[in-house]
Amino acid sequence: MGEVGEKSEKARLDVVWRLCNASMALFFGLATYVQINDPDAGLWMVGYGVPSLLCALIGWWPQVTESAPWRTVADLHVLLSSAVVSILGWTLVKERVTDIFQREEGREFCGLLLTVFWLLLCRHSGRSPVGVLRVSTAAAIAVFPFVSWVYYYVNKELRADWPSHCKTAI
Repeated sequence: MGEVGEKSEKARLDVVWRLCNASMALFFGLATYVQINDPDAGLWMVGYGVPSLLCALIGWWPQVTESAPWRTVADLHVLLSSAVVSILGWTLVKERVTDIFQREEGREFCGLLLTVFWLLLCRHSGRSPVGVLRVSTAAAIAVFPFVSWVYYYVNKELRADWPSHCKTAI
């Protein structure tokens, strides 16, 4: 491929990368909003609001991942979220939960695990042009939460046993 072709490919990858981060910013923002009815809303709003802001910054300025403030906030969020994910995961294993989306702890586990994976995927993405593997992974991950949310929204019987605060936000 010629130099012009390589530049246009990098430009396309950059656009897709920015769109994936904008999508995840939107998703994490929506996840922040739906926590409004949760008994421990403040905790979960921070848990999703921070990644939403970090993703929005990447969508606007991809090189932000190389700044000390972005890395510090992202690393702290990954550290704390990993600890909570470990605790929730252990609880789910100990209680032998199989339908994790039917338990609040399971949904919390999956949501935080998604924030951890996404922020790790974004780490150091501003060093050099993003590659095909990172962008392909990002596109696959960015589609998943929206498809899942729509699936559960359409299939009301799947939400029948959820607590009322999980059913009323949207």
